[in-house]
Amino acid sequence: MGNISRDEAFSLLKKYNKDPFHIRHALTVEAVMKWFAKELGYGEDAEYWGIVGLLHDIDFELYPEEHCIKAPELLREAGVSEDIIHSVVSHGYGITVGSGVTIDVAPEHEMEKVLFAVDELTGLIWAAALMRPSKSTKDMELKSLKKKYKSKGFAAGCSREVIERGANQLGWELDKLLDMTLKAMADSEDAVNQQMENI
Repeated sequence: MGNISRDEAFSLLKKYNKDPFHIRHALTVEAVMKWFAKELGYGEDAEYWGIVGLLHDIDFELYPEEHCIKAPELLREAGVSEDIIHSVVSHGYGITVGSGVTIDVAPEHEMEKVLFAVDELTGLIWAAALMRPSKSTKDMELKSLKKKYKSKGFAAGCSREVIERGANQLGWELDKLLDMTLKAMADSEDAVNQQMENI
């Protein structure tokens, strides 16, 4: 499984992504994936889960209309293994991208289902954190996150339908997914901030 080091994956991400917003999202999803790997009993694969999280939106900044379609080409060019490519593409499962193509690669492994479920959700949680006086997830409670989640106009770009489909694929209640993802982000926020400062 996996044939690319974390440093190589990060260099590859930065080759195609310059916007700090996109880099922060990739680092956040990486950290959240590693947290879930440990939490769900896949601790020895945490680095691998993280690399998939880091690379999941590799094509989004330059090719938003071909998101998850362009990714295999960029990753293969860099010699990334097919298992990582499958995982990256599967986070777009069932979503129709700008070019009109619906992604038909389904998440199979639990890791892929976690990525599918947390991707949009991390964006929503971070948007909620930025509204707080602390600008942090560390003092956010589940009930205030749920309030923001239920407000349709809030972070409208983060699809609730995709998040709920993700929870269903994992066989989890939505509250469990919200609570665990919030904890994962709070636990890793300092490390993500530190990496952003070094960029």
